[in-house]
Amino acid sequence: MSKPCPFCAIPEDDIVYEDAAALAFLDHSPLAIGHVLLIPRLHVETIFDADDAVLIALALASRTLAVAIRTAFAADGLFVAQNNVISQSVPHMHVHLVPRFQGDKLFSNGSMVWKRVRYRDDAHRQETAARIRAALL
Repeated sequence: MSKPCPFCAIPEDDIVYEDAAALAFLDHSPLAIGHVLLIPRLHVETIFDADDAVLIALALASRTLAVAIRTAFAADGLFVAQNNVISQSVPHMHVHLVPRFQGDKLFSNGSMVWKRVRYRDDAHRQETAARIRAALL
């Protein structure tokens, strides 16, 4: 029997965005404070398994979240990525939305292996989530 999908069981209070087709939550091992994962509600493992409705819903939600994240953190831009099979740590399709700032050195080591950051504590994590939720209003 396969392990249950952790993305299919995200606690309600971790969700920063949701609509009928998708939901988003803070990455537990972020590349930057405010790094969000956007997933389809329907369990779809990769982009190869997703139908057009799922892809359209994720594209529209990605834009909505990108604007909110940029606003919430006064980011200069965003890194938006979606891995399939290789480098996909959870077999549930997801889109990474990472706030970017001039000089942040996200790609400074010349590889796709990035340094992760940590929230100071749960209060910092919850405050970060609240900033994104507020920017969506």
